[in-house]
Amino acid sequence: MSRILIVEDDRSLATALSEGLQYEGHVTLLARDGDAGLRLAGQGDIDLVILDVMLPRVNGVDVCRRLRSRGSTIPIVMLTSKSQELDKVVGLKAGADDYITKPFSFMELLARVEAVLRRSRRFAERAHTYAFGDVTLNFRTREVTKRERPLALQPREFRLLEYFIEHRGEVVGRDQLLDSVWGHGAVSPLTRTVDMHVAKLRQKIEDDSSDPRWIVTVHRVGYRFTG
Repeated sequence: MSRILIVEDDRSLATALSEGLQYEGHVTLLARDGDAGLRLAGQGDIDLVILDVMLPRVNGVDVCRRLRSRGSTIPIVMLTSKSQELDKVVGLKAGADDYITKPFSFMELLARVEAVLRRSRRFAERAHTYAFGDVTLNFRTREVTKRERPLALQPREFRLLEYFIEHRGEVVGRDQLLDSVWGHGAVSPLTRTVDMHVAKLRQKIEDDSSDPRWIVTVHRVGYRFTG
């Protein structure tokens, strides 16, 4: 049983989601605007937030950004409309874990929620930190240091490195990374998107990004993390 906060100003949709999730065994809390969502999320004991982008007072992207700036690692699934392609990108960059486009079926939302919760539980069960070479990650605070100095990783870069660590020693393909890190139906799902993010990540964690030690290219396949 998980405690799920639904931040949605559409009363009928919020009620339907709440009743459906309760039927599946979850406990739900409702917030009608961004301010209320921030307040409830900040009280702790929340396992996941379902967050609409278009909200009164504080929009969903700003809610997500503020939670992450406070160090919150609560999983967030954002709700967007088909006309809000830019919001999907901005929301993910702000730290959302996944998004779903309206209109959607409840079963699709449930599948996304359960997938994010499973991933979150795996993170909680493992050690809070992971180190390789002179790089250290703190999975709770989402902070990364190299030689004890902070590294400014974007949320996507952190998730990418996190995924490599989860699958260390394995060869992971670009399509696999797109599906797992960018999410199903990701905006601009191009394999060069992966290569660009890997290149930026290498510049930050490798001593020599032109001769990488930690994220090694596997020709014609993808990458392998050796940490």
